[in-house]
Formats: sequence, structure tokens, C-alpha cells
Amino acid sequence: MPNILDRIVETKWREVAAAQDRTPAATLEARCRDLPACRGFESALRVPGEVRVIAEVKKASPSAGVIRADFDPVAIAKTYEAHGAACLSVLTDVEYFQGSLAYLSAVREAVKLPVLRKDFVVDRYQMLEARAAGADAVLLIAEILPGDRLGTLYREARELGLHVLVELHDADQLPRVVKSGATLIGVNNRDLRTFETRLGHTLDLLSRFPPGVTVVSESGIKTAADVRVLKEAGVAAILVGESLMRSPDIGTALDALLSSRG
Repeated sequence: MPNILDRIVETKWREVAAAQDRTPAATLEARCRDLPACRGFESALRVPGEVRVIAEVKKASPSAGVIRADFDPVAIAKTYEAHGAACLSVLTDVEYFQGSLAYLSAVREAVKLPVLRKDFVVDRYQMLEARAAGADAVLLIAEILPGDRLGTLYREARELGLHVLVELHDADQLPRVVKSGATLIGVNNRDLRTFETRLGHTLDLLSRFPPGVTVVSESGIKTAADVRVLKEAGVAAILVGESLMRSPDIGTALDALLSSRG
């Protein structure tokens, strides 16, 4: 029986086909041709001795349903920026996360921080969409990009000028991720097939990363104590969404996390 991740990937391929019918790749290529350089997503996360925060703009998820009913992506992004986030992540998946590329474009225009398109990228077309919408970076998930697909999409993203966060959950994906050329690698503490989350998953994998890699811990980070543990272990950055989005005061919640980062 297909798990949730399998179903999401099937949906993505249908979405790509439909989007290409509406807007051919050549049209997006033309839109991207004269765009300014992307903001420095990866460099914003490399500050020695400090854990940097990628704050996520996220309305809902398949496991949790609607996380924030009073969802204003631009207001949320501005709050994140004002309270010390290094980068932003914007969910653009419509069916499962109630996101939108329009949210990404609006956020990118409203803030000065680098912005990541958070989605399930399976094809170059989605990276053209991301670049045209204003994204500075894209997420590539190792588990949904078998064989040479991961390395190919990584190279294509870089050719488009995009920064790339390559994510894995399963430890056996790490050699493929490193081989792809990725220097910014995220460890998802949530198994996207079961949605079970364990913060210690990042700690289990840290010793396996080669020198020079910037490691991002993703999912399940809720408290300053969590950030402290990750910092002491050598994690460079964290991606935090749900715990911030559930807070009545997003700025105060981000301040509390950042209190233990440096």
C-alpha cells in the first residue's frame, strides 16, 4: 500500500504535467533569463559558533491538519525577519500543505532574507517555477529522487542559479547525497512515510558527514533546550516551522529559540 510520501510524489508528477500544459518550460526559461542573482541562502547559514534559523511559513500539514488558521504569510515572514531568522522556508505544496507559489512570491518581495521553496521537487520544471517566483533556494529530498535523479536535479538547480538544501532521513541515503555535490545538507528528524519524529536522529547521523558540509536539523525542534543540544553537537542551522506557527506570538517564540543559539 502506498504511504503518504508515495502519494505526494504521484501528485507532484500530475501537477508538473498540468503546469507544463498551462505554461511551457520555454516561457519560464525566458522569465528566468534576466532575473537578478539569488540571495545567499547557504552563506546566511554559515556563522561559526552560532546556530542559524530557517523559519518556515507553513499553514498546514498532512499529519497535523491546519496549524495556523489566521495565516498571513507576509506578516509571518516579516515577523520572522524582525526577530532574527537567517532565512525563510515557504511551503508551496497546495494539496497536502495548503501552500502556494504565490505565497513565496509575496514573501520574497516583502523581506530581504533568502527564501527557500519548500516542496516535493521531482522535475526541473518545478525549479524553473521556483526561480521565476523569486525563490533563492530549493529543497531536494533524497528519498524521492532515486538513482541519478538527485545528482541531475542538483546540477540543474545550480545552473539556474539556485541554492540547494538536500534533505535525507534514511542514513543509507547519505553517500548519494554527498556524491550529488551537496554542501548544504538537511537531516529530517521526521520520517515522511510515517510522520514519526525524533530529534536524536540528527545526532545519530552527525559523525557520518564529511568536513565542509553545513548541516541543518529539520523537524521536531521546539525549545531552547533542543537548540542547545544541537549546537553542542555541531549543527550549523535548524529549520523550524510547526512549533513557531502554533505559537500565539510568533516573534516571542522565535526569540526564545534564538536565546540558546549562540
